[in-house]
Amino acid sequence: MRRTTIADFQTMKDEGRRIAMLTVYDYASALIAEQAGVPAILVGDSLGMVMQGRDTTLPVCVEDMIYHARMVRRGSHKALIVVDLPFLSYATEQDAVDAARRVMQEGGGQALKLEGGREIAPVVRRLTEMGVPVMGHLGLTPQSQHQIGLRAQAKQVEAARKLLDDARALEEAGAFGIVLEVIPAELAALVSRALTIPTIGIGAGPGCDGQVQVWHDVLGLFEGKSPRHAHRFAEIGQQMVGALSHYVRQVEEGSFPTQAQSVSMKPEVLAALESKD
Repeated sequence: MRRTTIADFQTMKDEGRRIAMLTVYDYASALIAEQAGVPAILVGDSLGMVMQGRDTTLPVCVEDMIYHARMVRRGSHKALIVVDLPFLSYATEQDAVDAARRVMQEGGGQALKLEGGREIAPVVRRLTEMGVPVMGHLGLTPQSQHQIGLRAQAKQVEAARKLLDDARALEEAGAFGIVLEVIPAELAALVSRALTIPTIGIGAGPGCDGQVQVWHDVLGLFEGKSPRHAHRFAEIGQQMVGALSHYVRQVEEGSFPTQAQSVSMKPEVLAALESKD
């Protein structure tokens, strides 16, 4: 059983094969993703919101990423596992080295994802020189949301030109791929053509080399309107609510459990027990 590698990522781009990536946060989900043939998993710091119920990704720490990466690694044996480095854990090159060591040694991640452009290129270069596969992340970078907001990025000429320059800087620094989040589809396609490494889009149109989506969005686990970049491929959340409601009703009315869910005692053992009472 061979696990997907960053070399496979590059081969897929070179051969024009699209890359499907999915955020996964725990063992059970990783097992399902494995059965579905998902070739690449992102253990995203979005777990702060979808798993911990926080408002942003900012409170997520290295320990959180290690904890979730461990669970995913136990359930996935074929996918490339990329793990986010959380907010300010790579503020300096030494910070990045320390965080990378922990996430890869303790969490079992095979690659790391960092947000930012030219300003983090020295960090990317340092990590890749030390043998750490690094994926970049440009456009809407949630760790910078208090600075840039949660809205589409790089819609004007100067911002679009900067993003393209940032993408080239990350590639030059050794990144094996770049996530492009919520940028114009035309710009994402331009960046994808300009780079030799794969681009993975989320809300960036069909011109990227692959796509990444959040587990809970894909399966429709949360009520309410999904983000514009998401597509609900199923309504598993409604099915879960229905199943649990059914369970509650059967317990309350006494129709569950039945003999089929029970262990029996031999009549003579029961008789002996009752006779002693």
